[in-house]
Amino acid sequence: MSRKVFVCLVAILASALSAAPRAQEQIVAPNVPAGLEVIGPYKPFLKAHAVGTQNFICAPAATASGLDWLFIGPQATLFDTDLEQSFTHFQSKNPEKADAIQATWQHSRDSSAVWATRHSGSLDPLYVAPNSIEWLLLDVSGVQYGLTGGDRLARSAFIQRINTLGGVKPPSPECTLSTLNSRRLVSYEADYVFYR
Repeated sequence: MSRKVFVCLVAILASALSAAPRAQEQIVAPNVPAGLEVIGPYKPFLKAHAVGTQNFICAPAATASGLDWLFIGPQATLFDTDLEQSFTHFQSKNPEKADAIQATWQHSRDSSAVWATRHSGSLDPLYVAPNSIEWLLLDVSGVQYGLTGGDRLARSAFIQRINTLGGVKPPSPECTLSTLNSRRLVSYEADYVFYR
């Protein structure tokens, strides 16, 4: 064997060994408040950190003043453990539910998408940071393959939103006739864990 071939083989082996721990990494189900656990045969397979906004509009509402901030959806970018963009999170029409507008996550690489609805939530102060939106367990309500057959999210069944920071609704008294139809984009962060 020539020295050049030997060096190439060593480089390939070293590369394979350095990738081996990453391939064996497993996502562990997080510790969550009661009611947010995913039970049964489902296991976490993806986890990403979201940075974005929870969005509100000042609109007529069934309150004493007749106005309040109404939630109109999230807008966030999710990053993997290498700090590379892995998903976008927003609201869109779910074709599996007669185009109902629901929370959506779309994979940045294969363009597969998943929709989900709230199953349960918690503001347990033992878990949730002060002045932060609740932790959630979400039921997957629709899945779509990517444009070229991407299926990274295709077997998703549940999503947890955990480790939230910020994102709470603006104070109701700040929604007045002078701010009617104005929007507030409230910064937030969270981790999302996907189960299949």
